[in-house]
Amino acid sequence: MIPDTLSYGQYETVYNFLSLVIASQLFTAVFLLISLPRILPRYRQAITVAIIVCGIAAYHYFRIFDSFKSAFVTTSVGGTGDYSQATGAAFNEGYRYVDWLLTVPLLLVELVAVLALARSVQSKLLMRLVPAAGLMIALGYPGEISGDNGVRGLFGILSTIPFAYILFVLFVQLSKSLANQPASVRGTLGRLRFLLLLSWGVYPIAYLLPLLNIAGSDAWVLKQAGYSIADIVAKAVYALIIFHVAKLKSYDDDHAFADVELSLDDRRPVVAAPRD
Repeated sequence: MIPDTLSYGQYETVYNFLSLVIASQLFTAVFLLISLPRILPRYRQAITVAIIVCGIAAYHYFRIFDSFKSAFVTTSVGGTGDYSQATGAAFNEGYRYVDWLLTVPLLLVELVAVLALARSVQSKLLMRLVPAAGLMIALGYPGEISGDNGVRGLFGILSTIPFAYILFVLFVQLSKSLANQPASVRGTLGRLRFLLLLSWGVYPIAYLLPLLNIAGSDAWVLKQAGYSIADIVAKAVYALIIFHVAKLKSYDDDHAFADVELSLDDRRPVVAAPRD
């Protein structure tokens, strides 16, 4: 439940975390857009999807940020007192679920796309992963907005079913594809699945706080901070790792391209010799 009052410190904590997410997503998208020419065309689909994910997240965090500022106001001089819920305004948690409904399936598309598997294999994986991801988010939302712990628990269990299925595909089925990847990226791709598991694991923990009788303003602030950190890791950090994998695979596929790119990385400014 959204608290009626936040202290100045709690307000600033949420404010700064939301601002951090906006900056992370926005400038990760800018970096990836600028860096697209530095990977081969066959891997640009994965990075393009990563740019879209970060862009969607940045947009929704702008909306979350505006909603938060409108929902909590203070009458204290200098804004250093308590913040109360504004009359006629409420913090809209739904923006997060709209964001996740779009971005979580796309995160899985990123991973499958950077593998550059045969088209038929990619299609089969995506037909299994994308609907499961959408179902996971859709089933979580009714519990998120409910004040009834029974309803929250029921939908939490239901959303866990597609979540477990996604993990099964990632850790069992996708492992078969890793053997066909260049040796330079196998370890990174394997660890990338654990990064998804780690970052996604924050969401159910925050979701379960009311069921653990952890409530009040401190719990709500903790939930917002947890969601924010998880979104940075699951989208911005994840996208940068996908880009690193795409770059290494580009080097492995085309040694001439690698020589050009590595020469750019090693380029040093030329210092003119002093004149006599």
